[in-house]
Amino acid sequence: MSRWAGRRVVVATKNPGKLREIAAILADLELELRDLRGLPEVRFPEEGGDYEANARAKARAAALQLGEIALADDSGLEVEGLGGEPGPYSARFGGAGLDDAGRVAHLLSQLSQRAGASRRARFVCWVALVTPEGRETTAFGECGGEILAAPRGTSGFGYDPVFRVEGMQATMAELPGARKNEVSHRARALRALFRSVDGAATGP
Repeated sequence: MSRWAGRRVVVATKNPGKLREIAAILADLELELRDLRGLPEVRFPEEGGDYEANARAKARAAALQLGEIALADDSGLEVEGLGGEPGPYSARFGGAGLDDAGRVAHLLSQLSQRAGASRRARFVCWVALVTPEGRETTAFGECGGEILAAPRGTSGFGYDPVFRVEGMQATMAELPGARKNEVSHRARALRALFRSVDGAATGP
């Protein structure tokens, strides 16, 4: 049995899709995960252009204001032909009023005259775990690929339908959930995070 079995961790999001994905990735730890829905409103600081700082700030705010162990991530898509944009601003790319489909359409319009290396991209993710006592641990994960000319697949969320995973013929949105949770940037960051936390707890 995992030493985390039954321990409650609040994920600093109201996105049910993100919660489901994190729960699947961390299923073997037997955590009790919940998101912010139904909990007292957490006041988050304004996000900036640094993934790790954003993840730390979100997890810290949730942990201290709720008195719970809190987990947060900050993820983004970096496209070579756009100079690394949209990056930390991926969730607001094209304007705050756009939904996932609108942001994908905006991305494709920005890349419509670009081909080859300019469409190379990577998903990146920093995750942070913070306790109410202020202990903080962070970890990083990434997944390389390229941006296709049109969406494919119906799974996932965000930019998944136009992101073909490096070394595969499938987009992130075409991968079965279990396979996505082996290769995604978020999965790699989360596994590294809990390896680090467990190593610190059991080390000399």
